[in-house]
Amino acid sequence: MIVNNPKFEISAVKPNQYPKNNLPEIVLVGKSNVGKSSFINTMINRKKLARTSSEPGKTRQINFYNIDEKFYFVDLPGYGFSKMSKKEQEQVGKFIEEYLFNRQQISLIIFLVDIRHSPSENDKLMYDYVIRAGLPFIILANKADKIAITKVDEASKSLQKVLNPIGDIPTLAFSSERKIYMDNVWNEIEKYI
Repeated sequence: MIVNNPKFEISAVKPNQYPKNNLPEIVLVGKSNVGKSSFINTMINRKKLARTSSEPGKTRQINFYNIDEKFYFVDLPGYGFSKMSKKEQEQVGKFIEEYLFNRQQISLIIFLVDIRHSPSENDKLMYDYVIRAGLPFIILANKADKIAITKVDEASKSLQKVLNPIGDIPTLAFSSERKIYMDNVWNEIEKYI
């Protein structure tokens, strides 16, 4: 897919702030610093539309990126390590839950996990959470540039075995550095928009 005019539209924490135009929403979930913002920038071929940070826990709102008036990439705050207080974490958890369980425009969830590590307890909890939400999703084995290219398929399969042993959820490799995986991800996204 060629993206011509992506734009950041709004950061939201409650439903009355969400966009009102009923475009499909492709939602990114994953732990802090797994590369959700870098994923957006790579997929739309821009360097800095979605702000990236080396400091985990920077995203504290739901960020909506309008992609050519066709759909939104929706970047949710990461879970796990963060400098947020317990109270802030609870508030963020509540508005994420409200969004995931009530938003009608969600077309696909992209669940990012780090290809280099076995899924954490938090990853497993998020996987179960997404399953319970009953929405279509794919697993993205991110940061594939950090391992040898010959090991990417094997690492993706072992991630899938841990999270999705029956193998009914597509698990795709991805790397913001090596753009060789983009077409596979676009093919999945296009099925839902």
